Amino acid sequence: MIWNTMMGTSILSIPWGIKQAGFTTGICVIMLMGLLTLYCCYRVVKSRCMITSVDSSSWEFPDVCRHYFGSFGQWSSLLFSLVSLVGAMIVYWVLMSNFLFNTGKFIFNFIHHVNDTDTIPSTNGSNPVICPSAASGGPPDNTSMIFYANDTELQQFEKWWNKSRTVPLYLIGLLLPLLNFKSPSFFAKFNILGTVSVVYLIFLVTWKASRLGFHLEFHWFKQTEFFVPEIRVQFPQLTGVLTLAFFIHNCVITLLKNNKNQENNVRDLSIAYLLVTATYLYIGVLVFASFPSPPLSKDCIEQNFLDNFPSSDILSFIARIFLLFQMMTVYPLLGYLARVQLLGHVFGDIYPSIFHVLILNLLIVGAGVIMACFYPNIGGIIRYSGAACGLAFVFIYPSLIYLISLYQEEQLTCPKVVFHIFIIILGVINLGVQFFM
Repeated sequence: MIWNTMMGTSILSIPWGIKQAGFTTGICVIMLMGLLTLYCCYRVVKSRCMITSVDSSSWEFPDVCRHYFGSFGQWSSLLFSLVSLVGAMIVYWVLMSNFLFNTGKFIFNFIHHVNDTDTIPSTNGSNPVICPSAASGGPPDNTSMIFYANDTELQQFEKWWNKSRTVPLYLIGLLLPLLNFKSPSFFAKFNILGTVSVVYLIFLVTWKASRLGFHLEFHWFKQTEFFVPEIRVQFPQLTGVLTLAFFIHNCVITLLKNNKNQENNVRDLSIAYLLVTATYLYIGVLVFASFPSPPLSKDCIEQNFLDNFPSSDILSFIARIFLLFQMMTVYPLLGYLARVQLLGHVFGDIYPSIFHVLILNLLIVGAGVIMACFYPNIGGIIRYSGAACGLAFVFIYPSLIYLISLYQEEQLTCPKVVFHIFIIILGVINLGVQFFM
């Protein structure tokens, strides 16, 4: 359950994060962040047990924050929880626009026998890999096709089926009505799609790697034409991504509450984090190692690694279909959680009126559309929102609550103070450096 819940959109950006950090550095960062976030999550799980003055058996982590920090703890935890939810919904909108666009492009290219690798730097053979950023002179601008400009049908397709101008708007008519449902129970039935999508991604990466082979050279500090150095100063971009990739701290108590044997919570949590870390390492390492350089450069690895496969690639087409339907069912669930947390705290009612719900949903959808049109960089969105929400839920609150509880029990020691203050400083640095990388 925890593995299935934690595995989200961040998995698509892990190879890009390893590229930003350097191969060896990226592997080390993933393992260290997995251990650090596991320990902080452990502190969240144990936070209720430290309270003996009242019955806290039914409390969630925001209730624990309110107990220790008063109304400030309650509202700040709400704010950062909403940051994580809305950030995830924005990433979903960008990705759904991407997947819907490429699905339509695949169908059009198939019908009209168009090869979309003709004008984009790519490899040859039966399993081509493309470099969209090289074609646009920088990060992909999400425009549509540029070949056969004199063809009327292609011009019309480019006009009405554009990744950054039209497709994000088409999703409004489909998803906005779904957000207004009072109960998300219908969409919760499709949670199995998340597991199926991740399993298929593992198969896709394994198959591609077996066909492409490994392309690795180790240059520790100097970047060559085709290979990035093993250590890069941009490695904090990966820590920002991983903060959200390993983020489950705001709902882990809820997930573990129904365990039949509560004494196994720590064991189950550790196993879940081990599986998530192994999955991220497997996909990230295989995509990076098998990326064909030469002839392409490792810097061509995109923030969504599926963008490195042409829309005509049948296996990638299936992956995009799986992920599109999964996200279309999860998106209303995230919207429901945001509604419960915000409207429930402000109005004491999770559905005060259709007007309140509609205004909230319009704001959330509007944020997704704007980002999909003007800043469709999922790696950037993930690392900013991850570092922001992680600052409170991962680094600061679990450490401070633990230190306060030890102080109240007169068990506080200097090594524990130093260690947990160090964790808090890491969280502050993690957020700060995202704006300079």
